[in-house]
Amino acid sequence: MLGKQVLAQADPVLKRIIDTIHEPIVESTHDVFFDLMSCVIEQQIHYRSTKRVFRNALERAGLPTLTPANFYQLEAKALPSLKLSLPKYETMARILDFWQEKTVAWPELTDAEVRQTLASIKGIGPWTIDMLLLYTLQRPAVFPVDDFHLKQRMVRLYGLNPTSRLQAQMRAVAESWGDCKSLAVLYLLAWKESAKTFKKSYP
Repeated sequence: MLGKQVLAQADPVLKRIIDTIHEPIVESTHDVFFDLMSCVIEQQIHYRSTKRVFRNALERAGLPTLTPANFYQLEAKALPSLKLSLPKYETMARILDFWQEKTVAWPELTDAEVRQTLASIKGIGPWTIDMLLLYTLQRPAVFPVDDFHLKQRMVRLYGLNPTSRLQAQMRAVAESWGDCKSLAVLYLLAWKESAKTFKKSYP
């Protein structure tokens, strides 16, 4: 509740969104391995998926969840039909190796430590790490500046110039969100579902 109030007071655009749609609630798995694999396999974290590629693959393999121990079942029963690229397979292999070699207490790490640790796995980039921080670990001040859909929303809602230093413009807007950036991002990403209603009430 406090986060909503802070954002509504700091940002008139977000206030209109907050007044228009329900607060976006994320039911996190809190499982970094599971969610990381969903990003690699689907090119989207499963919380935001509309195609359900990852979920369908799990169902095909008969797996209620995915762990390093049962990954071989997914690999045998579902991955061949997905026709993933070689780099994706290589990234998944590195993730498996990482989990077999190390035990990480993810909740105990700072955001910077999470970034450094995940970035050590070749093939895991900034966007994927942001998704893990935002959805899986539910850190409060995540701003995934590389996210395609977030860029779209902010260009449209804040009148940003998409052809000139867009990330700098986005960061300038996000400065007013303080430590509530994650909630602001979730509102902006949820806004599309109510875009027509919002447009009628937004000058």
